[in-house]
Amino acid sequence: MANWLKWTINLLILSALIAACGVIYLQSVSNKAVIFNCSSELYDRNDNAQDDGKFYLLVDVLISASNAQINYRYFHLDGTSAGMLLMQGEVQSMKPNSMTYNVSVKTKTESEDVAKKDWPEHMKYLSYISSLHFSESGTHNLSIQILDSDASQDYAVVLFQPSNTVCGCRIVNSRI
Repeated sequence: MANWLKWTINLLILSALIAACGVIYLQSVSNKAVIFNCSSELYDRNDNAQDDGKFYLLVDVLISASNAQINYRYFHLDGTSAGMLLMQGEVQSMKPNSMTYNVSVKTKTESEDVAKKDWPEHMKYLSYISSLHFSESGTHNLSIQILDSDASQDYAVVLFQPSNTVCGCRIVNSRI
C-alpha cells in the first residue's frame, strides 16, 4: 500500500511539473511580439507634376500581447520627412485563418513639424478617417492582414485597412 501511495504522489508531482512547463511554454509563445518593418511607394494619380505626388511610406508594426503600435512615416523622394502618424491601441482579435489582426486604436499622434497642407494625400486620408472614427466612437478600428509571407526569407505582404495600403514588409519577429 505504501508503494502505491508513493507512486501516486510521484505521478501527481510529475503531472504538475509537466502542466507548469506547458503553461510557461504557452505564455512564452503567446507573449512573443510581432514586429514588421514595411514600405510602399505612394503616388498621386491626379498630380500631373513629375515627382510632386510621389512619396515613400514606411510602416512599423509592433504587436505585443494585446497591445499594438502602428507608426506610419512618410518621406519625400529626397528622403526628407513628409509627416508621421503614430497609432496605439489594443488587439481586439487575431483571425489565424485569414491571418488578420483587428486593432482598436485608442490614441493617435500626428506630425507637427510638417504643415497639414503639405502632407501626402494618403496621410491626409488616414488622419481624416481616424479623426472621424475618434469623434464618433472614441476609437479607430483598423486591420492588418498578412496576404502572403515567407518566414524563411523574413518577408511578408501586408494589407492595412481602412487605408487600403499594401506594403512589402520585413519580418523582424513574428508568430505567423
